[in-house]
Amino acid sequence: MKGEIYHFRRFHASKILFLCTIFLLLHASASHQEVRSVDHHAPNVTDDPRHQRQLLSYNGDPLAVEPGLEIPNPRLRNGYIALQAWKEAILSDPKNITANWVGEDVCNYTGVFCWPTPEYPHELTVSGIDLNHGDIAGSLPNELGLLYDLALIHLNSNRFCGTIPQSFVNMKRLHELDLSNNRFAGTFPEVMLQLPSLRYLDIRFNEFEGELPRKLFETDLDAIFVNNNRFSSALPDNIGKSRVSVIVLAHNNFGGCVPAGLGEMGETLNELILINTGLSSCFPSEISKLKNLTVLDLSDNQIVGPLPHSIGEMDSLEQLNLAHNMMSGKIADQICELPNLVNFAYDYNFFSEESSSCPKLHKFDDRMNCLRGRPNQRSTLECQRFLSRTVDCNSFKCNHSDPEPPKVLPCTPPQPLPSPIPAKPSPAPPAFSPPPPTKPQPRPPTQPSSPPQVQPRPQPQPSSPPQVQPRPQPQPSSPPKVQPRPPPQPSSPPQVQPAISPSPNSSPAPNSTTPMPPCQQPVNSPPAPNSTTPNPPSNS
Repeated sequence: MKGEIYHFRRFHASKILFLCTIFLLLHASASHQEVRSVDHHAPNVTDDPRHQRQLLSYNGDPLAVEPGLEIPNPRLRNGYIALQAWKEAILSDPKNITANWVGEDVCNYTGVFCWPTPEYPHELTVSGIDLNHGDIAGSLPNELGLLYDLALIHLNSNRFCGTIPQSFVNMKRLHELDLSNNRFAGTFPEVMLQLPSLRYLDIRFNEFEGELPRKLFETDLDAIFVNNNRFSSALPDNIGKSRVSVIVLAHNNFGGCVPAGLGEMGETLNELILINTGLSSCFPSEISKLKNLTVLDLSDNQIVGPLPHSIGEMDSLEQLNLAHNMMSGKIADQICELPNLVNFAYDYNFFSEESSSCPKLHKFDDRMNCLRGRPNQRSTLECQRFLSRTVDCNSFKCNHSDPEPPKVLPCTPPQPLPSPIPAKPSPAPPAFSPPPPTKPQPRPPTQPSSPPQVQPRPQPQPSSPPQVQPRPQPQPSSPPKVQPRPPPQPSSPPQVQPAISPSPNSSPAPNSTTPMPPCQQPVNSPPAPNSTTPNPPSNS
């Protein structure tokens, strides 16, 4: 087996790899990029002979260093200001991770990594921050924009809340941003779409809401994880312009059609996860253009109509999950005979025919369909009632160019199906009803997290591969490894105006209609939910 369901096989985030990645990112750039101050109230300044900028203030507050504290390196001076402001914005640090964030030697702060700058190799700069699994409560201050040499930010599994500061726009070298499993809220943080070097974006398991911006699918990202938030509305029609290799949108409320434009991502897309996203249309045949796709999961939606025979042309497909939909018709021979197909789940649908090759697969699940002679099927009456109705894919107005229109069945009752012989049959759901609803996804506990996985329902099995019958939780695996592309060079460090008092936290208020999480008081860690939705991964 080349891979397991939701095993994204990308990179093992160890400390050595963390530092090596920082080194590559800092020295791969060939051009000098100009870094702007985020504070629009600060005056515009030009470079001095050493190409150093001045960031005078954020929101009118002077940037501060204690009197008598001398930090000759301007980059580390900025790092001191930013990290001290962040420490003041922290409300709870039960593991005392930031206890040693004192003094001028910021490179020895826990979770802070420094590396020589390309412009001045004799000068160090703050190039990475890793606070994964810290259980830290607080917010992100504007002063973090001073860390414009950052290549990696990993804040997985904390209790940070509020919104993402606009000052992040200064981080022109930021390559990986992992904010998963926190309590950030508001609309999609569009400042992330202004980062030219960003390739890995992980904001899952938060409380973002509203629409996904169209520009998200026009940026040069390699991996997008936005699952387990509160995003709504239909998916943007330009989704096919994205060139990502992994896209996970599960457990949101997008609704609408399965985008036919997904077929335009055939050159790059390897894994597509759309579990429980409220999609309700026919299955578009354009998806068969994804010749490099290895994992396709559209389970727990309201997809109707047949499964196009052209899916049998997706020779790279290894995992196919269509369970808990309302699809009908026949499972074509060529689909179950795909050369690399290992797991195929289509339980809880209304398929009436399946290829004899399907049961020969390593793992498959065909329960609760209308298949003659197979165990654990729906009742004869339920199948007759559902299959006697016509499925009109054109009624969804999805503009799918499907060459295989659904078979129109007569409205007169068909010949009675022979009663199946169930083996421990499950109770049948009411006729014409959608599949059993998915339980709301509670927040995962703060603990060492598993890599990008979004499999719902079943209890995790720590040492066994993913099962399709019944649908188990996959084994924890390594997060996706995103191949970095050369980011642009940032500008030289700013010279900071000295002041006499530390800068206060000035994070902006969220732009959201949903009440904000409690950012003003320490919050206890969330209790362990009774759900099997996996935790987001760590990149530590």
